[in-house]
Amino acid sequence: MTATEPDFTIGIEEEYLLVDLDTCALAEAPKELMQACADELGDQVTPEFLQCQIEVGTRVCKTVGEAREDLRRLRATVAKHAGRFGLAPIAVSCHPMADWKQQHHTNKDRYNDLDKALAAVARRMLICGMHVHVGVPDKDQRIDLMAQLTYFLPHFLAMSTSSPFWQGVDTELASYRLTVFDNLPRTGLPPRFASWSDYERSVGVLVNLGMIGDATKIWWDLRPSARFPTLESRICDVTPRLEHTLSIAAMTQCVTRMLWRLASLNQRWRVYERFLVGENRWLAQRYGANEGLIDFGRKEVVPFVDLLEELITLVEADAAVLGCLDEINAARNVIANGTSADRQRAVHAQAVSEGKDPDDAFCAVIRALIEEYNADL
Repeated sequence: MTATEPDFTIGIEEEYLLVDLDTCALAEAPKELMQACADELGDQVTPEFLQCQIEVGTRVCKTVGEAREDLRRLRATVAKHAGRFGLAPIAVSCHPMADWKQQHHTNKDRYNDLDKALAAVARRMLICGMHVHVGVPDKDQRIDLMAQLTYFLPHFLAMSTSSPFWQGVDTELASYRLTVFDNLPRTGLPPRFASWSDYERSVGVLVNLGMIGDATKIWWDLRPSARFPTLESRICDVTPRLEHTLSIAAMTQCVTRMLWRLASLNQRWRVYERFLVGENRWLAQRYGANEGLIDFGRKEVVPFVDLLEELITLVEADAAVLGCLDEINAARNVIANGTSADRQRAVHAQAVSEGKDPDDAFCAVIRALIEEYNADL
């Protein structure tokens, strides 16, 4: 482990769904919309696998505050241009009532290859996520931190959950997105590697056999980025509120630095078996932040609200150094107000109690998601 402190830069990628402002149904992005966004945002905006999706990515940011300004600009620009076509973006991982069979994938070589390779598994991918990159330039350090950071992935997921509905049905899960995504190969919690060379050898087996073109086709919940010198957390649902996104991103950045800080003191976080962390992943996927996760050291299930307080205390010194104490402390608001999954269910229940039919009840959810997307812009 190198003694030089990494820069811990941060970058955030978000995927949005486009909806028709009148009908609340999914809508394909017009070429003119994508061109207008590209003219203003350059390569910070791209089409996604499905034509109803759009992806944005911040620049490499030194602080979460810097990421806030960039992500706010990205969100606002997409909303502005979408509005010219009677559309609106929503930052949510599943459209509450859309049918994936009615969607079409984007006609690009990359996505055509995915469709051919993954068949119906890819076509069902009517889901959106949020990725957080944290700068860790040293390759072996990246691998060592990845093994320890995996423990905290369920915590990040629990705060982000935004996909309770699927094709007009309440799935009773907080993150149904993961059940869809996990059908792809090379997903889920990352394996444990002894070193960067060990990781490269493993990836090289698949590349040399022609199974994948490169490491971008590996979609673990946490991975060394194939394009940047970062650790990339991919487990989270995308969240409607910008400020909630920033709290989760700040927590990811701070936990990464906390683990580095332990290493600088010749300490480390215990690496638990993948199937044990997977149990917490399931609890977060099923219940969001409403129940608890297993504390393996204490050998008990601890309410998430208590785990969050412990986590805030654990990274307080790192948040002070990284300049994101406010965002870390604001993570409490996610729990106090409920995750997006909780809020969506509350809006839907209210609409049903008012006698609205199923389509109108889900449209109420969509309109609330549009409001939340725009609330912090």
